[in-house]
Amino acid sequence: MLDVRLATPRTAPPALAVVVPADDLPTAVALLDESYRADAAAFLDDVEATGSAGSMQTLPRPGQRTNRLLFAGIGDGDEAGWRAAGAALAKAAKKDPTLTVTLPSWVSTASVGALAEGLWLGEYRFWLGGDLGDKARKLRRVNLRLVEASGSDPASGSGSGVEGGSGVEGGSAVGGGPAFAGGSAFAGALTAALVRARAIAEATILARDLTNMPSDRKSPAWLARQVEKAATGVPNLTIRVRDAAELAAEGFNGVVAVGRGSTRGPRFVELSWRPRGAARHVVLVGKGITFDTGGICIKPRTGMKLMRKDMGGAAAVLAATLGAAALRLPVRVTALAPLAENAVGDDAFRPGDVVRHYGGITSEITNTDAEGRLVLADALAYAARRLRPDLVVDLATLTGAQSVALGKRTAALYSENDTLAGELLTAAAAAGESVWRMPLDDDYVEALGSDVADLVNSTDVGAGSMLAALFLREFTGATRDRWAHIDMSAPAWSDSADAELVKGATGWGVRTLLRWLETVA
Repeated sequence: MLDVRLATPRTAPPALAVVVPADDLPTAVALLDESYRADAAAFLDDVEATGSAGSMQTLPRPGQRTNRLLFAGIGDGDEAGWRAAGAALAKAAKKDPTLTVTLPSWVSTASVGALAEGLWLGEYRFWLGGDLGDKARKLRRVNLRLVEASGSDPASGSGSGVEGGSGVEGGSAVGGGPAFAGGSAFAGALTAALVRARAIAEATILARDLTNMPSDRKSPAWLARQVEKAATGVPNLTIRVRDAAELAAEGFNGVVAVGRGSTRGPRFVELSWRPRGAARHVVLVGKGITFDTGGICIKPRTGMKLMRKDMGGAAAVLAATLGAAALRLPVRVTALAPLAENAVGDDAFRPGDVVRHYGGITSEITNTDAEGRLVLADALAYAARRLRPDLVVDLATLTGAQSVALGKRTAALYSENDTLAGELLTAAAAAGESVWRMPLDDDYVEALGSDVADLVNSTDVGAGSMLAALFLREFTGATRDRWAHIDMSAPAWSDSADAELVKGATGWGVRTLLRWLETVA
């Protein structure tokens, strides 16, 4: 990851950036050293810069020590605007080994954290090929430099700006480094904001990496091993991985059924963060289908080609739990990730089969491509019966109906608990991950009835996303009144780059969960 730190370089950087508030070019120009201002003002006026969030203008300066000035729009200055600016800078400066970003001395800790988050997430790339050659990114370090509006550096006491080179080298780095020049409490608060932002970005990137990994490598066992490696040596963090035999012996028959058709057997990851003194216990459940053929009810090619992302919910809850440990949040968190590969094989489960889930509820299989709810049902029942949590939230790339209702960027939230739903909506908005609350209409429960079992796993009456949520609700037991389900199938993947999102897996849900866990704590 990029080295992002508060620092004032000794010499003029090859690329220098300033932030531009919406329709406020004078503020951006005033942040520059006096020698730059006239050219910058004329340039910004000529290109009709607006400072909209994520916008980017570049002024070349051939033959100068600082050969490029970058102007990154922050829009209205909310966290989303700062994240978008960070992502735009990461892309615009990818060929520069270092970048200095000049920030106003009045910048908030939240803004600096969001800018860094955008830098880290915007420069993300998943690559399994050979040498990238000229396409390789060179950017390794970003210096964040605070200045007064006149261009002076409040940390160094110098009014000469970067070009004069009289600032003090060093900075408060994420992960270590000398103290920020001036040693102010404010600089310490900004450094803490960078540490927090890095933990959130690292957790999101882990979820992206796991979700992007092709399924020829990403078996349930492989995915469980990656989490074990990430959890190794972290105080107060424990992990248990159940294999197929243990799952069968303990009654996790939904997971067993879905994984039966594959030669690569299922797993069940239970990752626990248990800090001392935690007063509340949250269980996070994530769907972990490492590849989904649809089973015997096989998908068409177009529906199957991105099914490596069908474990995006599991990646999110596991990464969020690791993030909670990294942030040392004072709340107990248990992540449950039922992992299976839904394949066509000689022992694959069939339409008409009846599965007895953990806890005893039975479901008749009417569609083997509605497999995610079967593995989630086991995990939710286990959470309610054995863990007795204060709150339960599950994330799942569950239905195509979610995107029909809400499009590709907005997840569907279902809960009967208004307080819990409100907290999650607030956290998602702050994190920049769109969520919309949907109804749980009891009129549709009758459609889940079966002639031979307690429930059917799929129906043809429509309202597919809500019916999936209603099915899951039947397994929440005593936690029903403090449970929320998030269907995030489409938002787990982006078809193009946009602000801090890049093409591919988004790591959706990690940032929302961590924001929410901070409030729970």
